[in-house]
Formats: sequence, structure tokens, C-alpha cells
Amino acid sequence: IKDGIVGTDGVKPYNILILFFSLAYMAITLDMTGILQAAAFWVSNKGGANGYKLYFFFYVLLTVLSIFLGNDPVILSGTAFLVYFTKVAELDPTSWLMSEFAAANTASMVLFIGNPTNLVLCEGFSINNAAFTAYTILPFLGCCIFCFLALGIQFRRPKHIPRLVVTEELDVRSVLLDPTGAVVGGLLLGTCLVVIIIASFFHIDVWKISLPFAAAKFFYDIAWDIYRRSNNISILGRKPQHRTSNDSNDVSRDVSLEMTTMTGLNGQTIKDVPIETLETISNTRTRSTMAPPSTLPRQNKIQEPEFRSSTKSIVSRLRSRYIATHTNLSTHFPTIFTALPRLPFALVPFAFSQFILIEALAHQGWIEVFSRWLVIASGRQMHPVVWLVGILGVILCNCAGTNIGATILLTKIVRGAVLDEPVNRAAAIALAVSSNIGAVSFTFSASLAGLLWREILQQKGIYIRQSAFAYWNIFPIVTMTAVGLGIVSAEMAVLYK
Repeated sequence: IKDGIVGTDGVKPYNILILFFSLAYMAITLDMTGILQAAAFWVSNKGGANGYKLYFFFYVLLTVLSIFLGNDPVILSGTAFLVYFTKVAELDPTSWLMSEFAAANTASMVLFIGNPTNLVLCEGFSINNAAFTAYTILPFLGCCIFCFLALGIQFRRPKHIPRLVVTEELDVRSVLLDPTGAVVGGLLLGTCLVVIIIASFFHIDVWKISLPFAAAKFFYDIAWDIYRRSNNISILGRKPQHRTSNDSNDVSRDVSLEMTTMTGLNGQTIKDVPIETLETISNTRTRSTMAPPSTLPRQNKIQEPEFRSSTKSIVSRLRSRYIATHTNLSTHFPTIFTALPRLPFALVPFAFSQFILIEALAHQGWIEVFSRWLVIASGRQMHPVVWLVGILGVILCNCAGTNIGATILLTKIVRGAVLDEPVNRAAAIALAVSSNIGAVSFTFSASLAGLLWREILQQKGIYIRQSAFAYWNIFPIVTMTAVGLGIVSAEMAVLYK
């Protein structure tokens, strides 16, 4: 368990998670300014009524955004926009959404921040962050181009991509909620990435760079919310709501009353009862609770024990106070209280559990067995290793606990095989390609992005079946696997003659 948390063989799980959450916070708060949606509106206007042109423009936009922001923020914003766009234009959403999902997960292989699997590989194989991009840029370009061609072929019918799309001119400025925040957030994120790349040459833990930048963005968001509230400037598209002193003192009472079901008052619900009546009832209940037992009316039904009744009262009071405090803070600091729930905190126990499970396999000797199988199957030759690791990476994404679990497992196996340095590096780049495109696979659980994507669609009333997801991904994933691994083989053959 300790090794799964602290790390072994140069892989530090805490380093990976701190870096990921730091960058995720900056990307999510940048998205909240409306800059991504504004970009989507701008592309929609530029595409005009030509369906093929629009389809291509959206693919390019989502690809570029995913390179710099990673796949999760783009899926969060891009999915919501495409659902809106396809409904307004009366289009079949399947082709557009599948294109978005493929573009986001393909482009995430370019920078080390694009996907948590990239961080695992940089740590596990001691790959410089700038070198990682240098290795993956050509496979990315090949996968990106051929993925779009594959999507275009299978969605060639007019019912999927019509030649003419009837849309209205969209107001770009209307969705850009915070231009100042967009500039500051973009500068902080861009500067952070540049500093991390430079620092990686000096073997400095990347979390020591990303965490201060995220902290700076956090305190900026607090200060900016306070400034906008005090100057009555819109925050996230809403005007600040100021409470009077009396309202502030009565927050707990109001929340408590809102939580109480009032259907017993002559069949009226709480919204039908005048506030004066609610206050009278609240005061009466308070007096009756504090009155001596002798003054209380006798009741025929059995009373609850005094301890249980007082416990419920305390719990209810604490709950009311918590809700009131949370409401008050979220009113004053809406950016923080909107961004934090969007962070993938479920990734923390999930990632640590994956690391611990892999360490357990190593402790039981299974990693050594798997490594020996890899040596026997490949003969420690570069090109067989590239194709074996790459194809296994795509397959294991679907059955080894998402692409994160598959990457951790195969990293351990490759390191246990004790390959020559060029072969070891070739295996790492092949795994970088397969762990990213492996999300565009047969199951939603091949990646956390897939699970997030499905959840967003269900919230929007769009249900894509597992079989349909696999059907539309077969051609793109087979094409990208062949092209991507072929380019990796050629790249390594040139670099290590």
C-alpha cells in the first residue's frame, strides 16, 4: 500500500495527481470564463451553412483546444455546445459527438498534461516533458488526419453530415462572460506550461511548479470575485445578490423553514403559506420545545426517547447551519464554488487503488511473469515490442481499469523486461499513443473521459448505447492504431539506426 501511494521505480503517484489537479483547476476556471464556448460560436459562424465545412472546423477547433487544455475540459464544454448546436440546427448528434470524442482523446497525446497517462509515462520512463512532445507529435498528426478521414467515410451519408446546415448567426460576445478572467487565466496556464517544460531539463518535480501557479489562480479568483461583487459587476453571467443585515441574520431560519415540509397546513405547501405564518409557527415550536414538561399538552401516542429527539434536533440544526454557510460562501465566491465540484476528485482514490493493485501484482510475482512473456514474444526486438505494447495498450484500456490502469500495468511490465534503452523508449512512445487513442474504443469505461462524456449526454437527454459506441469507434480505432504505431516504428527506426 505504501509503495502504491509513495511510488517505486521513479513513478510518484502523488506527483502525478498534484500536477493533474493543478492544471485541471486552471483549465476549468479558464473554461468558466466562456472562452471555449465563444470559440465554438466563432467557428460556427465561420463555417456558415456548409455542413462538411462546419464538421471539419469543429474537428480542428476541438483538436487544438484539447492539445493545450487536455481532453476533460474540452469534453465538458464541447459536449454541451454540440448538443445545443445540433438541436438548434436539427441535426443527428451522433456524428458530431463521436467526432468530438475522437478529436479530444487523440489530441491529448501531444503534451504531457493532456492525459494522466502521459504523466505516468513521463515519470515511469524518465522522459523529458519537451522530449515527450517531440516523440508524439508525428504519431498525433498521422492519427488526427486518418481519424478524420475514417469519420468522414463512415458518416458520409447526408443524414449524418448534411450538405446544408440552417443556422443563425451566433453572438460570440454574449457567451464570453469574463474577458479579463480569460486573459489572466490563459496567461497563467500558458506560463505554467512553459516553466514546467524548462524545469524538466533540471529534473525538478513538476508539482513544485504547477501547484504555486494553481494557488496563484485560486487566490486571484477569490480576489476577483470580491472586487466584482463590491463593484456590482456580473459574475459568471449573473449580477451579484446583496443581502441586508436582517437577511443575513435570518439565513439559518430561512433555510430551516425551506427544509420543512408544510403540507399539513390545511393542505398548503410552503410556497402557499405567508411568511408571517411560517414565523409564527417557528416561534410557537421553539416555545413549546423549551416549555416545562408539565405545561405541554398530553398526547396519546408514544413519544420518542428524549435523547433521540434531541439528537435529531442537533443534526437538523447543524445541517441547516451548514447549508446556510455554504449558500453564503457560494454567493460571495461563485467561481471557486463552481470550479471545485467540477474537479475529478474521484480520480484520487481510483488512481491510488490502481497503483496499489499493480504493486500487489508485482509483490506476488505476476509482473515478472508478464515481463518474461513480453521478452519471449518480442525477442527484445524494437518493432515487435512497439506493436505488441501498442496493441495490448488499446485492448487493455477496455478491461484493465480504464487507460490509466492499462498504462500503469504495461509500464511496470516493460520496465520489468529490462529492455535496451532504444527499445525501452520505443515501447514508451507506443504506449503513449495507444493509451490515448485507446479511449476511442469499445467501452465507455476505456477512459474516465468516456464515462464523463456519457454522463453529460444522459443529463442532456441523449442516450448512446454501448453497442452503438463500439460500432462507430471500430473503424477509427483500427485506423489510428495501424497508422500511429506504424509512424512510431518508422520514427524509432530513423532515430536508432
